[in-house]
Amino acid sequence: MILLGLNIDHCATVRQARYRTAAESTGGAVEPDPVALALVAERAGADGITAHLREDRRHMLDRDIWRLRESIATRLNLEMACTAEMVKLALELKPDSVCLVPESREEITTEGGLDVVGNRERVRDCVAAMNAAGIKTSLFIDPDEPQIELAAELKAPWIELHTGAYANAYFGPERTREFHRLRLGCARGNECGLVVNAGHGINYVNIAEVRTLPHLHELNIGHSIISRALFTGIEEAVGTMKSRMNP
Repeated sequence: MILLGLNIDHCATVRQARYRTAAESTGGAVEPDPVALALVAERAGADGITAHLREDRRHMLDRDIWRLRESIATRLNLEMACTAEMVKLALELKPDSVCLVPESREEITTEGGLDVVGNRERVRDCVAAMNAAGIKTSLFIDPDEPQIELAAELKAPWIELHTGAYANAYFGPERTREFHRLRLGCARGNECGLVVNAGHGINYVNIAEVRTLPHLHELNIGHSIISRALFTGIEEAVGTMKSRMNP
């Protein structure tokens, strides 16, 4: 069974579109509440909740993250930049896992994998701090052999392969090449003793192919599920994705 980690960031995006300057992040007129969505999604079958606390707090806020830690019954996966501020917060919060991602204020959502090779010392120190605290660390990386091998060398127990290039190429001529890269990445991650997750751009169409990748442990999916939930509700959106992941 492939597990489903639901990324709830875009529920908070809708809230912030109107209530960015509100004194509180929930209650009264402030809606929607991403924590309430997470609780319903868990009951519908989500195996974990993923949330990205960005440096500029563009969607998820600190209070959201702490409320998730106190409320959810499954697992909290904190996506975060590899910075001193985020390391300090994670050590205080103690999520079940963290996923180290690149972060740029200009991007709308995370684009591209973390360059572990180019940021070796920062990533090494962050992974070591999380390991010492008993927090699983995942590195969000492109399916490139040097990045995967260094992730294992730095003792990160998990990787999350960035599926964005494949998703963007799905209806184009590069689809086969990008899918082959992912297959090789999954195989190499497994050979290195890493737990292999994947995410970014996975939807209700390309999941039919994504789920055939070898050695997958968990898929982290957000945008497509939140988009479908606008029409069908979060229970149906989560349930349908789970059934397509594991038919």
